[in-house]
Amino acid sequence: MPTAVIDGIQTRYEVTGSGPALLMFSPGGFDSTLESWRTVGVYRRLALLDHLSTRYTCITFDRRESGHSGGRLQRIRWEDYVAQAVGLLDHLGVASAHLMGGCVGCSTAAAVAVASPERVASMVLYSPAGGVKYRMKQHARFGRHLSFVEERGLDAVVELVRDTELGFTKDPRVGPWNSVVRTDPEFAGAYARTDPERYAVLVSGTARLMFDRDTVPGAEPEDLLELATPTLIVPGQDDSHAPSAARYLQECLPHADYWDAPVAEQTEDTAPARILSFLDSVQLPAG
Repeated sequence: MPTAVIDGIQTRYEVTGSGPALLMFSPGGFDSTLESWRTVGVYRRLALLDHLSTRYTCITFDRRESGHSGGRLQRIRWEDYVAQAVGLLDHLGVASAHLMGGCVGCSTAAAVAVASPERVASMVLYSPAGGVKYRMKQHARFGRHLSFVEERGLDAVVELVRDTELGFTKDPRVGPWNSVVRTDPEFAGAYARTDPERYAVLVSGTARLMFDRDTVPGAEPEDLLELATPTLIVPGQDDSHAPSAARYLQECLPHADYWDAPVAEQTEDTAPARILSFLDSVQLPAG
């Protein structure tokens, strides 16, 4: 599978299908890999990638610090995910693309539209992550990791990562850099030698910057209100994908089309057809 060095970090990606470009931001939280479109939650039963790639060039990738993409030990911001996405479009020579986010991928998709609106033809925001319980769960996850580091040290994190295949979402003790520790021995060595106080600042700063609100994290509401991007919003229906998160995006985005379908009615028959109908209605700019 191809890789590209973007923003100094190796990114694993895959291109399937043909037609206008559709850049897809994977679900799965800090374990957002390109396989997530086939293995995670509602996406597993919808087979969206199979259907969308019949008419669109689907670009999927491992988010930095996920899967087989690399990472960097730093205070992570939404802007860092934007840099990866825009850099991947540059690498592939794509001037303008449709964007689709699943779960937390919706936050990055919206942040890309705010940062580079000229690169975005439309957005599909499927089951956006957000809501008060979602924020609380994220902060609890980071807190559990920092408690493990304080008790056992970073050497113990490296050892645990090597003994398990679980990611940060399922086992917070392994931390948000677990996949890079697992796949890059040089990174793992530097990680283990990191000053614990500096590490705590990076982790707590990442949690504060990324999950700072009870709506949908990422782009600021005032910036969303200025967007002219046509958008299809599909609601979720659980603690991590609160219906209020989808309604918040509907309120903020002036050109939003809201598919008011309960999750049980989002099937392999209905969901791909609804998305394709929306995408087909949007014209990519010339060139």
